[in-house]
Order: sequence, then structure tokens, then C-alpha cells
Amino acid sequence: MTRAAVFTAGSWGTAFAAVLGDAGTTVRMWARRQEVVDQINTERVNRDYQPDLVLPDNVSATTDPAEAVEGAQIVVLSVPSQKLRENLVHWADLIPRDAAVVSLMKGVELGTTKRMSEVIAEVGKVEPERIAVLSGPNLSPEIAAKQPAASVVACLDHAVAEMVADACAAPYFRPYTATDVIGTELGGAVKNVVALAAGMAEGMGMGDNSKASIITRGLAETTRLGVALGADPATFSGLAGVGDLIATCMSPLSRNRTFGVNLGKGMTVEEVIAVTKQTAEGVKSCEAILDLARHHGVDVPIIENVAAVVHDGRTPEEVVRALMARRLKAEKH
Repeated sequence: MTRAAVFTAGSWGTAFAAVLGDAGTTVRMWARRQEVVDQINTERVNRDYQPDLVLPDNVSATTDPAEAVEGAQIVVLSVPSQKLRENLVHWADLIPRDAAVVSLMKGVELGTTKRMSEVIAEVGKVEPERIAVLSGPNLSPEIAAKQPAASVVACLDHAVAEMVADACAAPYFRPYTATDVIGTELGGAVKNVVALAAGMAEGMGMGDNSKASIITRGLAETTRLGVALGADPATFSGLAGVGDLIATCMSPLSRNRTFGVNLGKGMTVEEVIAVTKQTAEGVKSCEAILDLARHHGVDVPIIENVAAVVHDGRTPEEVVRALMARRLKAEKH
């Protein structure tokens, strides 16, 4: 029987632990706080993050990271992308040297512009052939409610991708496999920034034409950047590309879309964080993604203007005018 460790017990980590458990995988979660561990082990719930999800009996928790990874064939990492490096420093030596390491994170690291799989390889000393990334339209409240969903597990070693897919193939969760790690990962990171833009349009009172335009041109930017990095352009037409993009840009469950809505209504970044008590991944990653695009000479006007609102104090109204006044040209993907 497959054993998996899940770091940590946040919203997506908890929901995915349930997916693994429902697929027949034995799961041990790592949580920082003893009260969370006690809730999971005695009440089968994580009240802080997924209060309505009753975890399967084959899911348990511990505060000891060494205990979490003991005997694990799969180690799942689910932390905020900008916190991965500092956390992985403490976990790297504990990861079994024959285990697959799965990234649930969707971001690009500030300062280094590294994708999460690159950080795992560097800090965790994990061979790229053992690193898998899981991405797709996977809003965690819907996964926790066991609503049908599909996703992509990508790894350079297709056999590893298949092993991870088998471990999380639950009745309501259908994983597909791929070898395009770059495209799968980049689609998951950039869609958060595009969702901020779509949310701003919503907050400003714009309709579906405006949001569809943002989503479509955001997909074009994502594809251009992905191809420049060596991704397969077909990836962006699939679950990890347009599938994840649509869900994140259109769903009220999306943190990034909701954050953008509040910005579009005139709130500052600091005001949104104070009200929601959360920071969306796109807010953290947009500068890193913009730096990555500039380094590769890729034109990304939507990403550039979102970063200008989030970090440079420009208003959504100003960036809309700037985007609409750009030079006319042929549509290219």
C-alpha cells in the first residue's frame, strides 16, 4: 500500500490529503500546531481550514516531520510559494531518497525567479526526475466537498507521474499525466496574476466581454512565456492551462479573483489584506513572473500592469486605459 506524507495542513494540503486517503493511500500530515494534529487524529477534521471535511480513517497527523515522512513513497509539499525555501531547509534531510516529491504550489520565487520544482531540486537536493507537479482547476473547497474534478500530474519521469496519479485517483478526482513540468507549473503560477486582473475588472463593474478578453489575452501571455522557457504550447490548452485559468478567474472561491475584485472597488493592497486576512499567491508572485518575462524578452502587458497596481500604486482605471491604448497589431498566440 502506498504511503504519503503531506506538508502542511492548510486548505489545499488538507483537501489533497483527503483525496489521497479516498484513493486508498495511507497519509500522514505534518502540522505545526498540536491542536490541529489532535483535531485531525481524534475528530477527523481540520476546523481552521476545512471544517466541513471529514477526513478518511487512513489519514493521520503529527507535529514531527521525521514521523510524517517515515516510510513514505510520496512527499507532498503544500506551503505558500514564497515560504517554500525557508521551510524546505528544515525538511530536506528527512525526505526519503527514493520518494517522489509532489509540489501543489503555484508561484514563482521572488529574487530568484525559480519555479517551485527548481527550488525543491536546489534546496531539497531532489533529482528532477523525482519531482512531480500537480496543477489544474482545483479550488480546494470544491475538492473538499468531493465535487468531480480533474488535474494534471507532470514529471520528467512518466513512471513517477503515473505512480503519483495512481495514489490520488479518487472517485471524484481524476488525474491525467504529463512530462511537461515547465508548462504545467507556469500555467498554475501565471493564472493567479491574470485572475487578479479579471477580479479588478469585476470590481470596476465591467462585464463578461471585458473578463473574457482578459482571460484570453492572459492565456496568450502565459503561452508566450512558457514557450520561451521550453514548455510545450499544447499544455496551455489543457487542464493546467486554460482549465485552471478559467476556474481561478471566474470563481468567487478564488482568492486571487476576490483580491482583484477588492482592488477594482478602490481598496489598497494593505486594506484588502487587512479585511481578508489573506494574501493571494498572485500578489506575491507577479513581480517575480514579470522579472522572468523581462529576462527572456517576453511581452506580458497584463502581468506588467497588475504588478503596477499591486506594487507601484497605479490605479486599476489607469492600467485599463494603458492596456486599451496599446498599439494595434495582429492577434498572435
